[in-house]
Amino acid sequence: MHSNKLTRHSIAVLAFATLSAAPFAAQAQSYPTRPVTVIVPQAPGGANDTVARVVLAKLSEAMGQQFVVENRTGAGGNVGTQYAAKAAKDGYTLLLTVGSAHTINPALYKNAGFDPVRDFDPISVVGTAPYVLAVNANVPVKNVAELVAWIKAQPSTVNYASAGNGTLNHLLAEMFKQAAGVNLLHIPYKAAAASVTDVVNGTIPVTFASLPAANPFAKSGKLRLLGVASEKRSALLPELPAISETVKGFGATSWYGLLAPAGTPRDIVARLATEVVKVVAQKDTQERLASGGGEPMSTTPEEFAALIRAELPRWAAIVNASGARVD
Repeated sequence: MHSNKLTRHSIAVLAFATLSAAPFAAQAQSYPTRPVTVIVPQAPGGANDTVARVVLAKLSEAMGQQFVVENRTGAGGNVGTQYAAKAAKDGYTLLLTVGSAHTINPALYKNAGFDPVRDFDPISVVGTAPYVLAVNANVPVKNVAELVAWIKAQPSTVNYASAGNGTLNHLLAEMFKQAAGVNLLHIPYKAAAASVTDVVNGTIPVTFASLPAANPFAKSGKLRLLGVASEKRSALLPELPAISETVKGFGATSWYGLLAPAGTPRDIVARLATEVVKVVAQKDTQERLASGGGEPMSTTPEEFAALIRAELPRWAAIVNASGARVD
């Protein structure tokens, strides 16, 4: 008798679950039926905005509805991220953000206003952007090993420029200091362009910069690129060594990724992830990303979630070691 009750109960639960799941499956198959708003928490014209517009234009073609960028800037990306976290969980408001805003800001800001794991369902990474270690052309080094030796020969006197406290440029340099065992002095600027300009003119000898910001000066002979900050060499500059080839344990990839508010139907998340993989694999998407200094990359939602979880404690340790904090 007890066994029969369990069987009837199990059948009832299964039937309920099947009926409950049916509307979501149908919703995912028809999704989207209207335009989708994609929050980009950085300003128009920046790297994240550029990557977003390339990928979302192709996603609009693939899915038959417009994926519209809405730039919501402020607090290093926190304003737009907070907005997206509180949006309806129906797949019609998404977030396309850069890794630094999503995995560094929670440690950098006293209150970022969002939980990067609890508040979002990851969909897929859509691309990466390599950062490079660059020096003024007159600095007497040709590679990373020579730079390390040069810094150690004059401890506590070599400056590096960044785009400001807590920026990716700053934290990459702090990571380099720890991994290479060198002492560099931080000179923060208010913008990436200004920091690169002062390395070009020789005011500051060293910086970490995005490839699009540094490469034109490298081509003109005003900067020397010593290595790429990613864990491995970049397809955009395959002849440039990864810093990790000399400094073991160093490496960080700047990614751009698409996320949905937590609780968005799984079938919609899965469908979006599948379409992103297809879009990123297209040759013209890859060419357009490369023209802006980006590299194509896609993941499953599970892989993206694992990436976020792995990066949070790593960046938190680097932020804490650097002493950077924004109230």
